[in-house]
Amino acid sequence: MSVQISPHAFEPWQSIAEHQQKSALGKQFGATATFIGSMRDFNDGENVSSMVLEHYPEMTQRYLEKLEQQAHQKWDLLDTLIIHRVGDISLADPIVLIACWSAHRRASLDACNWLIEKLKHNAPFWKKETRQDGERWVERNTDGT
Repeated sequence: MSVQISPHAFEPWQSIAEHQQKSALGKQFGATATFIGSMRDFNDGENVSSMVLEHYPEMTQRYLEKLEQQAHQKWDLLDTLIIHRVGDISLADPIVLIACWSAHRRASLDACNWLIEKLKHNAPFWKKETRQDGERWVERNTDGT
């Protein structure tokens, strides 16, 4: 299990490969489910050119670790990896990576989906977008969008 919060860009597929090599997974996993969220160039019908993600480091780390532990309690997972960017983010940059390894696909798929939904709606991150008309703080959606 690993949670990483970083102000630096990351390459999702390289991060997955490195985690897999360093872990004790060996050859026991039959499924790896992943989610990669990237910065898009629009939100709420407006063009967006960049954004800043802010957080309280200890609070955010604890929350993501708690989510990871809950996922391991709910599903038969062999390992998980969560990486989340903070700070200045440019268009198309990966923002979040979730990877779940399990012996069978259902556990990893369900856990990956559950983790991103919980993270998206409840994790303590605050987003400020830059648009043509200036900057604005984005309110958190709780309806799944």
